Amino acid sequence: MKAKYKKGPILLPETHETIRQELIDGLLLGPCSARDLSAIARIPERDVPHHLEHIQKSLATSGGRLIIMPAECKKCGFVFTKREKLRRPGKCPVCSGESIQEPLFTIELPVSRSKGQ
Repeated sequence: MKAKYKKGPILLPETHETIRQELIDGLLLGPCSARDLSAIARIPERDVPHHLEHIQKSLATSGGRLIIMPAECKKCGFVFTKREKLRRPGKCPVCSGESIQEPLFTIELPVSRSKGQ
């Protein structure tokens, strides 16, 4: 006997934060990959770099910064230090290996100083 399931939309828990605020909250927990951030904000992984670009700009205006720990080739150890794009590289320019450790992201916020110190 087959169990019958009701068809309908999958309801996710209600959140009152924007996607970018959820991403910022995740980044404040520590280094996260794009995959981690997509799970936190419940968005596709391919959308994360676009949101990170905007977060990077807004942090710059407030004195904070997005810290990027670069991707690294698992085969030869090449580190993508000069890469400007926030997406994971497709393959290594040195050995053409496609096994790439994805970049990690975190946030550094400015230290607030209170008056009188």
